[in-house]
Amino acid sequence: MSSNYPIMLRLEGKRVVVVGGGKVAERKVSGLLGSGARVVVVSPEATEDIQRLFHAGKIEWVQRHFSGGDLQGAFMVFAATNDKGLNQLIKDSAEVCQLVMVVDDPEESDFHLPSTFHRGRLSIAVSTGGASPTLARKIREQLEKEFDERYEEYLDFLFLKRKWIIKEVADTAIKSKLLTAITSDEFLNSHDREGDYRRLYQELTE
Repeated sequence: MSSNYPIMLRLEGKRVVVVGGGKVAERKVSGLLGSGARVVVVSPEATEDIQRLFHAGKIEWVQRHFSGGDLQGAFMVFAATNDKGLNQLIKDSAEVCQLVMVVDDPEESDFHLPSTFHRGRLSIAVSTGGASPTLARKIREQLEKEFDERYEEYLDFLFLKRKWIIKEVADTAIKSKLLTAITSDEFLNSHDREGDYRRLYQELTE
């Protein structure tokens, strides 16, 4: 059995079609909201949350039954109806280059969604390869406790300092020491990261 290939996709500006308007479709739409994707829901009916997102201008809603042309220009497709035959038709209607998830048939899907959480720039995803979404969720909940809210500001600090170090520090040995040091628990737990960084930089460059 071949293993899945983990990847983080940039969906900014890309058309993503969710066919279905029930709770399953609603969860897929909700997970896409922060990605910058152009989310299009195709369904004659939709949950209150999907309708609310449509009226707020956050998604498009094509209020009718699915037709093959609905997938034109889509980068990613979710076949998320409660009709197994329709979901298979959606899969069959997709182009080879389009990524399709069939919610009731992992074997027919090009991808599946891991259990995820975010701490600012930090994203952690857990997958069991479809063996047990319940176990994936349990592991995710354990990781949420370990990687708590401290990591949001800490990742912003690392992002800015890494950019500065790469641009401003010419000495490769010092650069390597700085990049390693700022990922230590000392900086994670520091109440004055900027001050600690200045002192470290002075020590290494004196």
